[in-house]
Amino acid sequence: MKKKDLEQLGDALFDALGSCTTLAPLTTRHPEITIDDAYAVQQRLMARRLAAGEKVIGKKIGVTSQAVMDMLGVFQPDFGWLTDAMVYNEGESIPMSRLIQPKAEGEIAFVLKKTLQGPGVTVADVLAATEGVMACFEIVDSRIEHWKIKIQDTVADNASCGVFVLGDRLVDVRDVDLTTCGMVLEKNGEIVATGAGAAALGHPANAVAWLANTLGAHGTALEAGEIVLSGSLAAMVPVKAGDNLRVTIGGIGGCSVRFT
Repeated sequence: MKKKDLEQLGDALFDALGSCTTLAPLTTRHPEITIDDAYAVQQRLMARRLAAGEKVIGKKIGVTSQAVMDMLGVFQPDFGWLTDAMVYNEGESIPMSRLIQPKAEGEIAFVLKKTLQGPGVTVADVLAATEGVMACFEIVDSRIEHWKIKIQDTVADNASCGVFVLGDRLVDVRDVDLTTCGMVLEKNGEIVATGAGAAALGHPANAVAWLANTLGAHGTALEAGEIVLSGSLAAMVPVKAGDNLRVTIGGIGGCSVRFT
């Protein structure tokens, strides 16, 4: 696709984000769009967000669990960018007025103490570069109407990232088995999803290594101090105003959020 067309799509997604509206799927409007084209659209979208005053504080990996792949019909991971305008802390409320069609994912967040630059990053490298992990929610949200997305649609839309919520406990990776740690997600006091660390590409650090190597091929690093969301450990859970959610991950802790 032509650069002008890609920029127009990025601008359209930026406008949809600001107005909390949706667009027809990009893959319907432009069947020729490739994944590389979609990342170019994502770059334009993020350039507009940064120009508006947001600051990058981390990155996210999407489509890492089989449950999410099956739900979306998307069968490979993708990535997006986290900014300071997206983050909420444990127990805070999120106004539905800033979301469109949100769904919650229970995840493990990595906080980095060292920069990771691919290619060649391994799981051991990721663990050595990690200050700690914490339970978190990613509230995914799509600017594509009715979540009718293909991989190109979600990539262009910053990997369908909405906002995210961090727990209040940071745990040393040496003190938890990130493969077998179990996750329980409760909605209004009822268990609605369960999973384990292995759901994120077999090990959450595999997902982070994948991201470091994928970004490294384009000259971008995972920087020291950044937060990396390693991917959903179960199916996405739709949310609406009035819902209260809690995720608990064995050996790591919990994270709570409510929607108003």
